[in-house]
Amino acid sequence: MENNKIKNSKRVGNFELPGFFNYPPYFTLQPSIATRDVQVRLWKELMLEYCRSQRIYIISLEEDFPLFSNPAIQRHAEWMDKNCNKCLILWLTIQDWANYILNFVKENGLGSTMPVEDIRSGFDTRGTELAGIDSIILTRALRLLEQKGKAAIFKVNDCEGVKFCI
Repeated sequence: MENNKIKNSKRVGNFELPGFFNYPPYFTLQPSIATRDVQVRLWKELMLEYCRSQRIYIISLEEDFPLFSNPAIQRHAEWMDKNCNKCLILWLTIQDWANYILNFVKENGLGSTMPVEDIRSGFDTRGTELAGIDSIILTRALRLLEQKGKAAIFKVNDCEGVKFCI
């Protein structure tokens, strides 16, 4: 990710921020349930859209995260649970990732057996949602496919492979 600081209040790098990002109450949990529900939905949508556009799968406390502060209005967000150091970002559910993988394999006529690493960094996945997918998300999606009888994960030496049952 490029510079983690918000240079102006309308963009973070190539990502356009919504207008409400400059509204100070956006950074304060609202007491009204109805308002809070809208606020949480807006935060969720913004986080997922930003992470998807920047291909971010994990947020870590060790790094600045640009959406969590807005110096222009002197606001910043804080993690509520100090024991959490990282957060896994799922812009698709694990089930959706599993479906995406299975459809990708079917649509591209890929062999029934392939190295797991090829799913995240192979030639065929360039320009797709699978390019660079976090290994935790990929593993969880493949395990789900395995549980449903649509894939079998195996290991040969130090390489993991997957056999799809299409």
